[in-house]
Amino acid sequence: MKRFFKMETKDRIIIIAEAGVNHNASMEMAKQMVHEAAKAGADYVKFQTAVPELVISSIAPKAEYQKETTGNVESQLEMCKAIHLPLSAYSELAELCKEVGIGFMSTPFDLVSIDTLAPLQMDYWKIPSGEITNLPYLRKIASKGGKVILSTGMSTLSEVKEAVDILVAGGIARHDIYLLHCTTQYPTPMQDVNLRAMLSLGELNVGGIGYSDHTLGIEVPIAAAALGARVIEKHFTLDKSLPGPDHRASLNPAELGAMVKAVRNIEKALGSGKKIVADSERGNIEVARKSIVAARDIKRGEHFTEENITVKRPGNGISPMNWDNVIGKIATKDFLYDSLIEL
Repeated sequence: MKRFFKMETKDRIIIIAEAGVNHNASMEMAKQMVHEAAKAGADYVKFQTAVPELVISSIAPKAEYQKETTGNVESQLEMCKAIHLPLSAYSELAELCKEVGIGFMSTPFDLVSIDTLAPLQMDYWKIPSGEITNLPYLRKIASKGGKVILSTGMSTLSEVKEAVDILVAGGIARHDIYLLHCTTQYPTPMQDVNLRAMLSLGELNVGGIGYSDHTLGIEVPIAAAALGARVIEKHFTLDKSLPGPDHRASLNPAELGAMVKAVRNIEKALGSGKKIVADSERGNIEVARKSIVAARDIKRGEHFTEENITVKRPGNGISPMNWDNVIGKIATKDFLYDSLIEL
């Protein structure tokens, strides 16, 4: 069965530049990332807010990609404690975003972080894939109200539906929920992207679907835009060689700018969906289409036949679609070879 999601073409695609923890706990770097995201043309720059001790137990192992990028000496908890900003930093970053002219977002990873971010009045709550089965967390987000963007990595459609139902039961309007298809692997192999699964999320009748990308490069987000994504999220970094778990799978500022430009071009190219004559091509109708012309000199009083008329450019005469109406008619004047036939 084909699945379709209605695109609201009047709305711009929301582009989120995911700074995450790529600031490596440096407020100076975090601020620079705000400026770079704004310069690239993103709608939002998004961070990650957490009290690591409330998110990760002392026995939690690192993911394999984290081991590859940061080694296996420190624990996941120790790694995260080293790269997270203090909770007090986010109000300052939100204020900077207002000054720069870019939207501020941050993903909370625990209940305390939700309370920390609530007074900042973000346009959207961003729920990460790892919290999709966290009932107390989902209820806490729902209690705050507003709009929600939910990433759906590592989950089935039934798990996503259950999370959506919890949010709706808690007071979030279904049309205020946006679901992002996602594959939680850094970087994501192309064969595991399964981008068409994004369309399946539309079956849940939420406000919009989108894509959170962890592949290398910018091709897949662009394809997501063409498929109907209303939200696109992509990690970026100031320098891919920096230490930390996410830098290698992130875009640099120049690549982020290229992605934003490409998505905006696709957005324009998608258009209204109505098959009409574009303004830019209207002038070429006469040049490219054809008219009925004399295949040889024709004398007044002759009948038009398959032998004495033909079809050639330009298209400012009788349309060839009227061929059957012209055949058999009598020429009311002389026509020279290649001249437009008139009735």
